[in-house]
Amino acid sequence: MQNRMKTHQLTEDEINHLLDNSIVGRLATVSAAGIPYVIPVHFVYNAESKKIYIHGLIRGQKLDNIAANPNVCFEADLFETFIMPPEDSPCDVNTQYQSVIITGTAKLLEDENEKADALNLIVEKYTPLLAGMPFGNAIKATAVIEISANEITGKYYKDEAAEKQEIVFE
Repeated sequence: MQNRMKTHQLTEDEINHLLDNSIVGRLATVSAAGIPYVIPVHFVYNAESKKIYIHGLIRGQKLDNIAANPNVCFEADLFETFIMPPEDSPCDVNTQYQSVIITGTAKLLEDENEKADALNLIVEKYTPLLAGMPFGNAIKATAVIEISANEITGKYYKDEAAEKQEIVFE
């Protein structure tokens, strides 16, 4: 385990908060040929069941990879700011952040009621004003991936004493 992981672990509540508030996560899968593949995804986390739900098209590389190998890794993070060193030294710039890594197994939900429940959680997170509306036939054309967590770790880095400088990306 990395030293920073030992000394800067997120609590379960902090992990849940990050997963509830992170807009984009990254899903890592491995193809049948052993080639890794990472894709940004919208997701929702169910803290009670320790499951991640992701929706998307019913065909694609991530689904092919999950069919070949259900072992996955999921990552989400919150960037806060860069921490600038007291003297101008590019190699000493650090980052204030929080991140969560989940390893587990993924499967496609086939049952329409389970899919609808997961999709409702996703809608509640991203577009709450549309929550509870019927999905109609779109549910048949939507894949829902369920990740069951085997391990969840979270870490952060924060340096209260360091000078902080906001960096704007254009």
